[in-house]
This record gives sequence, C-alpha cells and structure tokens, in this order.
Amino acid sequence: MSGTITVGMDGTDHASAAAAWAAEEAERRGSSLRLVHAWVWRPTDVVYVGDRAAEERWVRNMLDEARSRVVGRHPALDVTTELLVDDPVPALLAEAARADMLVLGSRGYGTLTGYLIGSVSLKVLRQAAGPVVMVGIPNSGTPQQDPEVVVGVEPGQIGDSVLEFAFSAAAERGATLRAVHAWSVPTALAWSPGSLYLVDQANGLDRINREVLADTLKPWRDKYPQVEVIEHFEIGSASEVLLSNSARAGLVVVGRRSHEAGLRRLGPVTHAVLHHATAPVAVVPHDCPPG
Repeated sequence: MSGTITVGMDGTDHASAAAAWAAEEAERRGSSLRLVHAWVWRPTDVVYVGDRAAEERWVRNMLDEARSRVVGRHPALDVTTELLVDDPVPALLAEAARADMLVLGSRGYGTLTGYLIGSVSLKVLRQAAGPVVMVGIPNSGTPQQDPEVVVGVEPGQIGDSVLEFAFSAAAERGATLRAVHAWSVPTALAWSPGSLYLVDQANGLDRINREVLADTLKPWRDKYPQVEVIEHFEIGSASEVLLSNSARAGLVVVGRRSHEAGLRRLGPVTHAVLHHATAPVAVVPHDCPPG
C-alpha cells in the first residue's frame, strides 16, 4: 500500500505523540508522512512581543525538529513538512481530503480545560472527507496494548468505508479484529411482555442479532480471509459496550455519517469513544447503506 499520511503539528506533546504513531503507521503501509502546521500572522490590538518573522521561524523550527525526531527513528521513511498559510480548520480539512488519513493529537489548537479534544479538532472530525485518527500520549504506567483492532458495528447503519478501514488496519498489523455490536430490546416487544417472553424462550433475539452481525461482516471476511475476526454482540448501551471491549485495543474504529444535511454531528457513541478510549481512535466518514 502507498499514499500519504498527514499529521497536524502544533508544538505540543500530544502532536508529537500523533506524529510518532503516524510514522509507525506510514512505515507499516509503505506510505509517505507529511507534517503540517496551519498558521496565519494576525497582529492584534494588544501589546505583542515578537514579530511575523520570529513567529514564522518558530513554526518552521518546530516542524524541522519534529521531522528530525521521526527520521531518527524511521530513517527509511519519506517525511516532508509544510507550513500552511491558512486558518487551521480549512487547512486541515483540505489535508484530510487529499491524504489517506489525517492524524491529530487528542489535545491541540483551542483546547479547553477538561476536554480531551480541542475545538479545531472537533470541527475537523465533523467535516473531514477522509479518516481522521485521534492519538493521545501513551501512558507508560499501563500494560502494553494488544494489537487487536476494535470496530463498532451497527448493522444497517454503518457504511462500507468503516469496515474497509477496520479490516485493512487489522490485515496490515496482522491483528485480530473485534467487531462489536450492541443491541437492545425492540420497543414494541418491551411493551408486550408476552411477546417478549415467547421470543426469549425461542432464543430469538440472540439468534437474530448474531445472524445480522455475521451477515454484515461476511463480505469483508471473504475479502480479508487472513484476518481473524471475533464477533462480539451484547445487550446494552452501545458506547459502554464498545468502550468495555476497547480497554486493551491497539486501535478503535468508529463511523460518522457523512451525508447528513445541516450541522454535522459525531454522534453520541463516537463522541463517547473519542473522549474515553485509551487507544488511538479512527473516525471514518460513511454513507449509510441503502435500505
């Protein structure tokens, strides 16, 4: 596989962690790595110590140092840098559209205390045309993560691009793919205890959900026969079930609908995973399957 992985840099430790993760991913895929920083000089009406040239030098030095760190660990990797003269959101959205994936630190431009994701990152996640991976600083006090890739699956509501990304990531890593589907009792049955009892006695809900998940995954199992797949389905809150199965994952993959009119949202499950998962999280835009 080839292509480009782009990292948004801002001089923080979180961005450095994102660059380190992206470098390993690029080496694994045979891709090139691109380190970028979006910057626009805006003198303010308050006293400002410094000037345009000094700030630009700082940005270019930051990018050069980041490149040096990456090349020091991955000497064979093709690594380039670029200062993008634009506001961060449009600049990063343009990068997401042209790259195979955009990688950002879990804190960055415009971070607010108490939030794991900055306002710029949230806007990019909501609008990006391609996959965006959020990477946090690894906690050296926790056990080494397993190579397992975890993907949240909502049959009938998840597009092919999400499963393609997840299966491809597992294949590249030689990792197991854990496909997680959380389900709940249909409202109609919840209001009809007698019907619910009959369905439960026939093991109907369990069997139906197992079959639906298997049918959703079958085309991808056929395409990636080398990937070992664990089909996990569980009754409960989708975000809680997915997070509980992601505690030791190496990568978590979730979807975001890309065709909704008006203000684009991440969705409650994706939002929860982004804020609470300890592993890198890939958010993949998708169109819902026809139905």
